[in-house]
Amino acid sequence: MRRALVFAVVLAALLPAQAAASPSIRYGIQDDAWLEFGPGTLDSRLARLDATGVDLVRVTLDWSVIERTRGKADWSRPDALLRGLHARAIEPVVTLYGAPRWANGGRTLNWAPTVNGAWASFAKRTAQRYPFVRRWLIWNEPNQRRWLRPTSPQVYTQKLLNPAYAAIHAVRRNALVGGGVTAPRGSTGGVSPVRWIAGMRAAGARLDAYAHNPYALNPGESPWSGGCGNCETITMSTLERLLSHVQRAWGSKRIWLTEFGYQTNPPDQFLGVSKATQARYLAEAALRAYLAPRVDMLVQYLLQDEPELGRWQSGLFSSTGSMKPAYAAFRFPLAQRSRKGLTTTIWGQIRPRRGPQTYRLQQYRAGAWQWVGGTARTDGAGTFTRVVRAEAGSKLRVWSPADRNFGPTVVVR
Repeated sequence: MRRALVFAVVLAALLPAQAAASPSIRYGIQDDAWLEFGPGTLDSRLARLDATGVDLVRVTLDWSVIERTRGKADWSRPDALLRGLHARAIEPVVTLYGAPRWANGGRTLNWAPTVNGAWASFAKRTAQRYPFVRRWLIWNEPNQRRWLRPTSPQVYTQKLLNPAYAAIHAVRRNALVGGGVTAPRGSTGGVSPVRWIAGMRAAGARLDAYAHNPYALNPGESPWSGGCGNCETITMSTLERLLSHVQRAWGSKRIWLTEFGYQTNPPDQFLGVSKATQARYLAEAALRAYLAPRVDMLVQYLLQDEPELGRWQSGLFSSTGSMKPAYAAFRFPLAQRSRKGLTTTIWGQIRPRRGPQTYRLQQYRAGAWQWVGGTARTDGAGTFTRVVRAEAGSKLRVWSPADRNFGPTVVVR
């Protein structure tokens, strides 16, 4: 009962912001390993992504791999990946990361570069090589020590973000460069995202959007509730904290949610949620991001589970390729937006293809699934909002005629 009350209160708080919500929000996936080394050919994997209904795909370009030897860059991997995505009209969001040993004093790739101008030169050459790439991310989770050393917002801003921002914009005036790309907490030896934002601001950060990875910190935390109320972490359930601190630092800068997902149990018995809960949470997170002002993207991590149990099992498919309910939830998200008595407002999206889509709703009544009204159409982004007669405990699901598939069942709360 308390969880339902928290859900209703938080949702009501966000609803007035609908007018300021991001109507152009885009949904994507990141899975670098699967994209490059997954089953089949690269073309077949790109076709799978296309069928999943992604708007964008986040791709990491590791400078330490591309230019192991100074002045001898190997662009074969990024050429294949980025040009393949572009050919299918899937927008690549490119993360620049990793310093080669020649650029940072012989250290590991997570150490900031020390050779003057080398990082900016790499960013400039990358932007010149891929003129169709508009959105860029500088580094990944630099507020954690395992990703950046020294772990300092000043080092990040002055050594990485600002030089790359200037270099990319010098080549592509319409480019959008996301800074921060922070983890939800600093962890050992790191810096909280709240202090990281303040430190970037003090260091004179230049950015077009602030990027953040709002993972839940425990299996009991949903996209709407369960987050830390009085701390400096930022998760999806405390999204207002991110909006507030970014607004304080940079006014109306856009916000990109660049990694997000829930691990499943099985196989992860410690950090995973059930597969049905994963599907529900993905849809609820999509709605939450849709309602939030200034949020332009939400990126699912991963497409397929990693085989090692100590790594990530947040995919839409298991490590052996079996489909989880989350796959249907990603393609056809459906979530409860509000409920008042016997009336429930739901939000959903049909993601495969582009432009307005047809859909139908079903409700479980008297022991059978029954249609609710006739065929309807989404808006141009594939989204819809419907008010239906459905009390607490009612079951709803969406049908896509073009795909001949249902999304997961939603139980009204």
